[in-house]
Amino acid sequence: MRPLAWIGVILIIAGVVIVAMKGIPYTKSRNEMEVGPLKVTTQERGLVTPIVGVAAIVIGGVLVFAGRKTA
Repeated sequence: MRPLAWIGVILIIAGVVIVAMKGIPYTKSRNEMEVGPLKVTTQERGLVTPIVGVAAIVIGGVLVFAGRKTA
């Protein structure tokens, strides 16, 4: 298989994991500020939705199809 097809396989696997877990939660830290002894940070929580997983599966399938060898 060509590298394009391998990228497609990895996307398909990642998409299946995202859909199976019904999304993947993540936390992002922002706006760190120090004023004297005080330190202020904010954290945003987010979710990679299953729609992203479905899109990864579809795009991975297209890449596998495009990267296959012609005999």
